[in-house]
Amino acid sequence: MEGGDSSNVSTQAIRDKNDPGWAHFSLTKDVNGKNKFRCLHCGSVYSGGGINRMKQHLAGVKGNIAACKKVSLDIRHQMQENLKGITGEKQEIQEARENIGIYDEHATEEKIDNFFAPRTSAGSQPSIKSVLVSKQVVHRADMAVARWFYDSCIPMNALNSPFAQKAIDAITAIGPGYKLPTYHMMRVNLLKDYREECKLLVDAYRSSWKETGCTIMADGWTDVRSRTLINFLVYCPHGLSFLKSVDASDIKKDAETLCELFSEVVEWVGVSNIVQIVTDNATNYKKAGALLHEKYANIYWSPCAAHCLNLILKEICSMVHVKDIANKASKVTILVYNHIFLLSWLRKRKGWKEIVRPVATRFATTFITLKSVHDHKHDLQALITSKYFSDSKLSKTVKGKETTSIILDNKFWTSCLIMTKISGPIIRLLRIIDADEKPSLGYVYDGLYRVRKAIKNLFKNNKRLYKPYTNIIKSRWDSQFRQGIHSAAYFLNSTFQYDKDNYSHKPEVMQELVELIGNKDVCSKPKEAMMEVRLFRDQLESFGKSLAIKLAMEMQSDEWWRMFGSSAPQLQKLAIRILSQTSSSSGCERNWSVFEKIHTKRRNRLEHQRLNDLVYVRYNLNMRNRYDFHLPYLKFYILIVLYFYILYF
Repeated sequence: MEGGDSSNVSTQAIRDKNDPGWAHFSLTKDVNGKNKFRCLHCGSVYSGGGINRMKQHLAGVKGNIAACKKVSLDIRHQMQENLKGITGEKQEIQEARENIGIYDEHATEEKIDNFFAPRTSAGSQPSIKSVLVSKQVVHRADMAVARWFYDSCIPMNALNSPFAQKAIDAITAIGPGYKLPTYHMMRVNLLKDYREECKLLVDAYRSSWKETGCTIMADGWTDVRSRTLINFLVYCPHGLSFLKSVDASDIKKDAETLCELFSEVVEWVGVSNIVQIVTDNATNYKKAGALLHEKYANIYWSPCAAHCLNLILKEICSMVHVKDIANKASKVTILVYNHIFLLSWLRKRKGWKEIVRPVATRFATTFITLKSVHDHKHDLQALITSKYFSDSKLSKTVKGKETTSIILDNKFWTSCLIMTKISGPIIRLLRIIDADEKPSLGYVYDGLYRVRKAIKNLFKNNKRLYKPYTNIIKSRWDSQFRQGIHSAAYFLNSTFQYDKDNYSHKPEVMQELVELIGNKDVCSKPKEAMMEVRLFRDQLESFGKSLAIKLAMEMQSDEWWRMFGSSAPQLQKLAIRILSQTSSSSGCERNWSVFEKIHTKRRNRLEHQRLNDLVYVRYNLNMRNRYDFHLPYLKFYILIVLYFYILYF
């Protein structure tokens, strides 16, 4: 098992180098610190020299290095053209920079479009050949692609894949005579090669795990062949990576066995890189998390916050009066959507939106439907009181009369409004927690605190009215939610710490923070960190800058600490690691949809290893696309902040 800390070989993020040659080599260092290059095409390993020498390997330039025998013609041509542009002094300067290890770590990834001759990117100048091609020839090519899609039942949205045009470009760059990979090559050889390609991408994120820490996410699933599979993913602010799935059908799922399983993943990721493990709320997972914390004191167990919130909503739904309201709302929607003439009348209303519609989250369906029904109160009442409805036969039936009485009952609408206001803060918190794009650990404690406060204010602090709801939340908080890491994250979150009017001064918050800092496996210098807590709390030194206080409410909390936490280096390091984590395992659940696409009823005989490889490639392939879309905007925002910080301070 590969350890995250013990390895002496440092794998570099080859995708972040700005020279196109880096897309074809992996860079490692030997025990003496010398560079070693491995060609991704032929697998040959070379020592010494820089990226220019490696490009000569691909271009087939004789003298310095042996030519690569497995590189494609288009890549060889691209390397030859690239080398022509580097002459004389430029070549010497670049070679010297590479030898001493100077790289642009923040350069943009070289797009694969640049490797191939066809010019299909937006705004590019078309080639002479493509201009001269007749419409009939283009149509014939389109028909050939369409015939393949129709015959193989390929979904039309496959054309929207960012890799579709790149595949066509790669084929046209080779020219006539290209033959598709065989069934065996696609199923075995190419899958293995692409798994290695994706592994390099995942390895590129390992350096960020050490800086920001990461969260191990685990969740179980039963496939169509009744196999129990456990997914393992790694979360960090730079991306959510799929590690592996384990077939746990033939193992006993007790706490000790699960702990051993978790330990294997922990050792691979690196013990010091992990902040917490987030799993299901089942008893065996909870106990396995406690055993893991005993084994690795710096790793905490947390329940899936999204699942906990779902259970809170489920318990509220099971209350008798809530069931009654939901049942009445269901009768209204059933009557409307089962009679097309009523639905047609409503759809002609100005600003009409469907009552039954896809929900924004995977949970809280009942409460979102209640809100949707309440939003259509006036439309439904206008329908029931119209001559159009009263003259229909439906209005004289038992169901018609029952629905009419519900829609005209003011108590029903008042109850719908109350349920909407009770569930609103919970659903808003659920949306924050359920997202993978931004860290959410620092929002759990405050979110539940505000939920309880909002419910009390709704009932004007009448205990008899609000207690049934707040007791459900408190029960879940005490039995599952209450984790020291949540309280510590709440204290360290500048958004809440500097909101003096709404900040919770409960003793448990400071106690949990002190306990976390006192853990030497988490904080190596607890005394210094505790002294720095006062600087942060009282807005002193770098925390007292007017820009820091203003942006505390606007910036993402982990980024805020990077900008303004320089006066408290020990606390800054801890805060960044804590506030960079997620609080739910929803990413695991979303990954099951990838499994379901691959492991269908028609393809249910896939052995587990090949299924694991397909999911590994499919999920990690789009990792950069999912997260890098927001990266330029984030960098621009940080640069603007730094500009004003330097300008005024």
